[in-house]
Amino acid sequence: MNNIFHHLQLYTYISQLVAAFGINDLFHTPWEGGYYKLRMIFKEDYPSSPPKCKFEPPLFHPNVYPSGTVCLSLLDEEKDWRPAITIKQILLGIQDLLNEPNVKDPAQAEAYTIYCQNRLEYEKRVRAQARAMCHQEA
Repeated sequence: MNNIFHHLQLYTYISQLVAAFGINDLFHTPWEGGYYKLRMIFKEDYPSSPPKCKFEPPLFHPNVYPSGTVCLSLLDEEKDWRPAITIKQILLGIQDLLNEPNVKDPAQAEAYTIYCQNRLEYEKRVRAQARAMCHQEA
């Protein structure tokens, strides 16, 4: 995990803090070579409530909604969110989720179906996505 915080950018809006950065440390996985832009939106009551994490553009992945929003129990107040969870832990959780989808909590029907029924086709689609996203920094 050499450089998970690649190109960190912070923006402040009226009542939110937004952090935008790329995840590109997925060596030896179908995701290798891609640069995945993730936006974290923090509410005023953070860390009492988790940030909203969204890939821009949205990713083909069973646990990423078509809008790009990440579906991860760590980011859900009703499930595993705790105020002590750090931004680094969130990013590492998302990074792990990319290569190890949670089939018990799907968010994207097409990616979920292909992942469950034809793993080789799923990995082929992920590799194509990684190639398409390899130089989208900035």
